[in-house]
Amino acid sequence: MLNVLIFVTIELSSLSQKSEVNMISKEILIEAFGYLGSALVLVSFLMASVFKLRVVNTIGSVIFTIYAFIIHSYPTAIMNACLVCINIYYLVKMSNTTKSYDLVKADCHDSLLKYTVDKYREDILKLFPGISMDFSNANTSYIVCHDGKPVGILIGHELNGVIEVLLDYTIPEYRDFSIGEFLFTKLPEDGVKSLTYRGSDEHNKPYLNKTGFVNKGGYYEKTF
Repeated sequence: MLNVLIFVTIELSSLSQKSEVNMISKEILIEAFGYLGSALVLVSFLMASVFKLRVVNTIGSVIFTIYAFIIHSYPTAIMNACLVCINIYYLVKMSNTTKSYDLVKADCHDSLLKYTVDKYREDILKLFPGISMDFSNANTSYIVCHDGKPVGILIGHELNGVIEVLLDYTIPEYRDFSIGEFLFTKLPEDGVKSLTYRGSDEHNKPYLNKTGFVNKGGYYEKTF
């Protein structure tokens, strides 16, 4: 009988220890979940694109709302739930709003073009590592404007309707593919038949694929 009692006591102690371990593991996972939400909210404020900022902030706020409910911090949960609603409202508003752009064909020595390149030189070098900022052999360029502000530029060398792209750049606040889509609907009106891009940077591949460029092995091409 004594042996049975000792055995039962040991088993109960073992179950208790396992329960404590499981509880600690659960608490660690919950805390990690909360830290993930906080990290995403903080990272979102480092993004230049307002659209991306709101998307990442929404994800972080959703996670933090769930975390706040789990730990019964209802004021925090309500605040983050409100942030989610606000972000969704503006995301829907942004997606339903068609930006109005103007396309200006410019001389490669145009002062506004030079100003835009110089103003965003550091960002251009960051986006396109190893790019040559010497565009002396360019013979065509376009500036995309929104409400009179230059928001995108295309610099290239044109021959018989084919433009070899030397720089296709959009300022951070407008990197949602809308400028590229607008530009590529307007270029054919100016007699452009196709674009070629020979850059090898990884950053530009999603943009090229999204806007219809085809990998030709060593370079990308888009025909109109």
